Amino acid sequence: MKSWLAAAKVYADRRILIILFLGFSSGLPLLLVFSTLSVWLKIEGVSLTTIGLFSLVRTPYTFKFLWAPVIDRLPVPVLTDLLGRRRSWALVAQLALMASIFAMASTSPAENPGMTAMFALLVAFTSASQDIVIDAYRVEILKDDEQGAGAGAIVLGYRAGMLGAGAGALWLAAMFTWNQVYFIMGVLVVVGMVTILFAREPDTGLSLQAAEAEEERMAQHLASGTAPWLARMLAWFYEGVIAPFRDFMSHSGWVAVLAFIALYKLGESYLGVMAGPFYIAMGFSTVEIANVTKAFGLGAIIVGGLLGGILVNQIGIMRSLMICGVLQIAGTLMFVVQAKVGHNVAMLVVTITAENVTSGMATSAFVAYLSSLCNQAYTATQYALLSSLTAFSRDVLSATAGWVADQIAWSSFFLISAAAAVPGLIVLVWLMKKFPPPQTKPG
Repeated sequence: MKSWLAAAKVYADRRILIILFLGFSSGLPLLLVFSTLSVWLKIEGVSLTTIGLFSLVRTPYTFKFLWAPVIDRLPVPVLTDLLGRRRSWALVAQLALMASIFAMASTSPAENPGMTAMFALLVAFTSASQDIVIDAYRVEILKDDEQGAGAGAIVLGYRAGMLGAGAGALWLAAMFTWNQVYFIMGVLVVVGMVTILFAREPDTGLSLQAAEAEEERMAQHLASGTAPWLARMLAWFYEGVIAPFRDFMSHSGWVAVLAFIALYKLGESYLGVMAGPFYIAMGFSTVEIANVTKAFGLGAIIVGGLLGGILVNQIGIMRSLMICGVLQIAGTLMFVVQAKVGHNVAMLVVTITAENVTSGMATSAFVAYLSSLCNQAYTATQYALLSSLTAFSRDVLSATAGWVADQIAWSSFFLISAAAAVPGLIVLVWLMKKFPPPQTKPG
């Protein structure tokens, strides 16, 4: 077994640092259509029920697997020759994301919430497209025994991006209008652009070559009975769309794996939808929210994300998932105490520390788990499918959170949020006994 120090040394690798900055680029847009948007809507006087329904604009994160094969298999004219397959698509997605955030910044949710929702949907679509590329890049650039560290780095960078769109946005909101704040957030997308230009294209190895060879053989076979262009299109569709799903279904217990992925982060997602409105309801100012829940929480996020990556390298993915999942429920239950205490900054520090550390640990283990399930021949498509299920619980199953919060006390709401994490752990126990998937070996 590796020592904890040896397991931590991988974080100094240049590839891990690249992943860290790409994680920032990936995490930045999420809060702009999630809790930061919820705070903006709350301040504008939008009802909690409507705020809860706004979670539906994030459905592109759930369905991104539908267009992942295009990103996985098709080149970007001119750019792919210059930058490579992954980096060219990343740059295109980032340019589109910046434009979408600028468009959202031009809206007024109080006067026309439908327009805000439309551009928020566009932000989610371009952000999800960027995630497809970044996730594939991370899995392909690292070896199997480095995926735990990669997961820790992507979580750390992702949370730092969320800090920028969370605390950063709230700080700026004290000085600027919300429209100006969103414009500034759009400018920050340049961080990901610069990073991708300095990164190197991953070597996808023999697995991608084998997939391309299979596509060519199928096209030649179909050409005997159909037009050449149709044969090539059908061959591409099979290898780009059908084959990745068929390959995934070769995993033992794949249905249970999908159920676990959809349920593991459900409790955290349910809490997250109403976190911003909860802070406002407790009487915390936007500056207090920024200082404690975002800025102070960054230290806890760093500790949690790094500990989660090291834990995976030490004891393996499955055991890490269980330990971190239980700890995450404990972190959620701290919000019950906060609801009882009310407006108390010291208690909020304790609550946020517990939630961020445990959430960061669970996310690192979870990302490493998803990475371990992917075949490098279909990385983008398979990872998009798996992460879409996580988004399903965050954006669709959690859409009722606003309605529930309207009906019951905050303490009861957070008890429900904690309970929502239990089914995922039950499925995990079953998987550990029946169908343990491939996992990062602890050394």
